[in-house]
Amino acid sequence: MQDLKVTLVQTDIVWENPLANRARLRATLSGLAGQTDLIVLPEMFTTGFTLAGEHLAEPMDGNGGGATVHWLAEIAADTGAAVAGSCIIGEEGKLFNRLLWVTPDGVLRYYDKHNLFSFAREDSVYSPGEKLLTVSLKGWRIRPFICFDLRFPEWSSRIHGDYDLGIYVANWPETRKKHWHTLLLARAIENQIYLVGVNRVGKDGNSLCYAGGSLLVDPQGELVHQCGAEPEIATHQLDYEVLQTYRQSFPM
Repeated sequence: MQDLKVTLVQTDIVWENPLANRARLRATLSGLAGQTDLIVLPEMFTTGFTLAGEHLAEPMDGNGGGATVHWLAEIAADTGAAVAGSCIIGEEGKLFNRLLWVTPDGVLRYYDKHNLFSFAREDSVYSPGEKLLTVSLKGWRIRPFICFDLRFPEWSSRIHGDYDLGIYVANWPETRKKHWHTLLLARAIENQIYLVGVNRVGKDGNSLCYAGGSLLVDPQGELVHQCGAEPEIATHQLDYEVLQTYRQSFPM
């Protein structure tokens, strides 16, 4: 089993402008080639958290476009790292807040947000996913989630299958930043996993403010890294032996 280098990309997002966001992120990520194994982007990194899905949705691929899918594949190939982040996808007459997972060799997997944020009417526009996703990278079992999923511990439980690293991508507002911090630590502790939470910064088109606070947490709930309220790229190496030793010393 190999150690794993993970990069948290905490960024501002241009409101409802996929082209501008992809261009900005390409420039930001260009220096990561050969420096990391996994790049994690925020929720709806091409648009910000918006209900205008009907106008902004992209297909997964094919003649209809799929610009973000192609872009992620290019970033993964250029950097030599897997890339993960969510965007708006339209498929078979439905809209999804979909996390895309793309590897340098072109493999594409995805997870559709299961717990939709009804408080903001997300469930009136997007359809919920029904399946968890577990992917493998350098022998690590990795499970991605999206934003509001964080409030549902049963959905992230290892009862549904073992995993070593959990990822939450989010547009989590500043007004509830304490909840974000506390719940991320809780999910790491209760599942005995490394956990990455990547949030955005800035203000969106609805005047909601986002204070970042992206985190990397170890299996005991200790902070490995915490971002501030500004754009930041942080890369850290996760030690698999630390994970296994702790699980063996305190089996849950």
